Amino acid sequence: MFRITQYMNEIANPTPLGPKRNPPGPVVIWNLIRRCNLTCKHCYSLSADTDFAGELSTDEVFAVMDDLRAFRVPVLILSGGEPLLRPDIFDVAKRAKAMGFYVGLSSNGTLIDRSNIDKIAEVGFDYVGISLDGIKGTHDMFRRKKGAFDASLEGVRLCRDQGIKVGVRFTLTQGNAHDLPALLKLIDDEGIHKFYLSHLNYAGRGNTNRARDAFLETTRNAMNLLFDTCWADLQRGAQKEFVTGNNDADGVYLLHWVRKHMPEREAHLRAKLAQWGGNSSGVNVANIDNLGNVHPDTMWWNHNLGNVRERKFSEIWMDTSDPVMAGLKASPRSIKGRCSECTYFDVCGGNTRVRAMQLTGDPWQEDPACYLTDEEIGVSGERERVQLKPYFKIRPAEAA
Repeated sequence: MFRITQYMNEIANPTPLGPKRNPPGPVVIWNLIRRCNLTCKHCYSLSADTDFAGELSTDEVFAVMDDLRAFRVPVLILSGGEPLLRPDIFDVAKRAKAMGFYVGLSSNGTLIDRSNIDKIAEVGFDYVGISLDGIKGTHDMFRRKKGAFDASLEGVRLCRDQGIKVGVRFTLTQGNAHDLPALLKLIDDEGIHKFYLSHLNYAGRGNTNRARDAFLETTRNAMNLLFDTCWADLQRGAQKEFVTGNNDADGVYLLHWVRKHMPEREAHLRAKLAQWGGNSSGVNVANIDNLGNVHPDTMWWNHNLGNVRERKFSEIWMDTSDPVMAGLKASPRSIKGRCSECTYFDVCGGNTRVRAMQLTGDPWQEDPACYLTDEEIGVSGERERVQLKPYFKIRPAEAA
């Protein structure tokens, strides 16, 4: 995750570099259930509105939580499918809070209503993230359900009104980029705490629909808008938080934005970003799926590291006999193509490995979704880039 607001604050009010502080354990995104009431086009878990056999029982979940806490995991993000469809979700969440985890809920928002908002508030979730893929027509098209936008927005409002920190997640694709300005205005008008822009990652239905990925210029325009919006927000003293995920080139692009607008701050920001180091899949970010399989992150469902029914998470996570985990935990990672020459490798860490794997079969190939030019990242330009060619696009009129 790239915390735009944090680094914008560094631009506005620089702080000393200081020593790097690594988290005590990985953030764990836990897909407790695969069932979902929606069938979204970019779903990485290929969820559907049906029960999936073999999911962890409540007692099994509790046992894993004990191991995670002993392993010093600081954060649990409870996800799905739709986690609110799991009957024991509030028992799991309350126990996680009592154990001292930072606990987030990742929901599509359609099931948050007046019948359960008091229970959600009672848990004391540290954060609730709700997905919106654009304004009404676009969102409903992506979610494949009419009325999904209205239901999700009502869920956001109910959380906000209960004093729960709530944010909107938006997955940027070629089919919804046109709605980003309106969505940013919506979160401002509604007083929503956080906005998370996720770049499309090639997993599940996100892989099936990767031809809709936002191409390089679209991504650059979206990031320019996000940086400009965040900076303006800070200048007027607002408290919103802007973050992005699944494209660590965002840190490099922010450096170019700073070079253009405040060049005197570039060197300081470069040092801070190099300390961050970019992609941390397999290191500071982990995933457990509904069956108990452990993955380097939520987009690696096609690669199992082990199962918590057979080995403790803490043992699985530290085992580098798996070649993918060995490569992810290497510092620096050995990445090919443009990444091998990039002068900002220390900032992004080679970006997201899943896209390279899905497109080339090689997890160590360059990330095809790096949207900076050869000139901007200081490479020779002699290498042929891995290309993602569009097969079709969704025009705004079709998404309305």
